[in-house]
Amino acid sequence: MMHSSLPPETTLGFKAICLRALCYILIVAGIMQLVMLDAQSGVDRFSETSLTELTQSTLLLLSSLLMVYIYRRPDAIPHVSLLLGAFLFASFVRENDAWLDSYVFDGAWQVIVTLIVLPTLFVVIRHRHAFAEEFKSISNSLGFGMFAAGFLTTYVFSRLYGRSEFWEAMLGDHFQRVIKDAAEEVAELAGYMLLFFACIELVLLVRRRFRHHG
Repeated sequence: MMHSSLPPETTLGFKAICLRALCYILIVAGIMQLVMLDAQSGVDRFSETSLTELTQSTLLLLSSLLMVYIYRRPDAIPHVSLLLGAFLFASFVRENDAWLDSYVFDGAWQVIVTLIVLPTLFVVIRHRHAFAEEFKSISNSLGFGMFAAGFLTTYVFSRLYGRSEFWEAMLGDHFQRVIKDAAEEVAELAGYMLLFFACIELVLLVRRRFRHHG
């Protein structure tokens, strides 16, 4: 008989999976209702002040805070959570570039992102062996799989899917920029939801490990 070789703390029961899936479905449904409100508003649809954009920023900020929580946990994955948290918070800053350019100074987001990314990379590279071990310990987890899916959806798929050339070719004379913007922003939002769910899964993984080894 074959037995699972996964560590006990990485396995999930059927009930736990179903409960988590239900929670994620409800979150997705609620967020997509906000997207519907944007579509029905008729004013500044999918602009910087839209509910869709604000939800994107909120998801990124919450995801960053979850990584801070992991970073502060004893015997967790400090270097991985530091890198992921910095990446998510840099994305949050980039998502709010228009606000920063308007109310701070033009190009403020580049400066802030640089101040976030460079020290983080220095620490991670300096402790690269510890980072590699931490990364190996989560590479087969549900959280990492969801994070990878969210990254690909947000930073690769949504960019390619939202190209003006694609939508101009698809719609021809009926092309409207709002359709292109809606498609790109909703695809991006889907990726941010996956990243948020991934951070929740990583938090739960760390908590399970702490209980198992504690």
